[in-house]
Amino acid sequence: MRNIFCILLIFGHSLINAQDNEKNSVKNTIDAFFNGFHNQDSMVIKSTVSPDIIMQTIGTDKEGLSVVKTSEFNKFLKSIVSIPDTTKFQEKLLSYEIKVDGDMANAWTPYEFWINDALSHCGVNSFQLHKQEGVWRIIYIIDTRRREGCN
Repeated sequence: MRNIFCILLIFGHSLINAQDNEKNSVKNTIDAFFNGFHNQDSMVIKSTVSPDIIMQTIGTDKEGLSVVKTSEFNKFLKSIVSIPDTTKFQEKLLSYEIKVDGDMANAWTPYEFWINDALSHCGVNSFQLHKQEGVWRIIYIIDTRRREGCN
């Protein structure tokens, strides 16, 4: 009985380590995405995403109604690359909640977005990732954006 318990303990520890390694790999992909984002490097950003990535934002329209807006990835890249050098911007990820099941992962990352050292808005990013040929790629990003309740 003692041997079975030891085997189960070792097996359980191995599973936890494997899960932690996958979560770290997912986090590294997201961190690489934001490294490219902050450095306005479209090639780094592209290296972290699937060619068919979907990007959406949940916000409010002029009437105050909740809406979902879909963005084209190439327009997103062009907008990031074209930010003038005189504009300082940073998306600060406040935490990571990552879940992995096989070749699928989800990351929930609350954030603050700063422009020229002033808080612009805050919200949450939700990343869906797929492990393709051993590499995690972002396949879907949806975020919320709000100006109130950020602190």
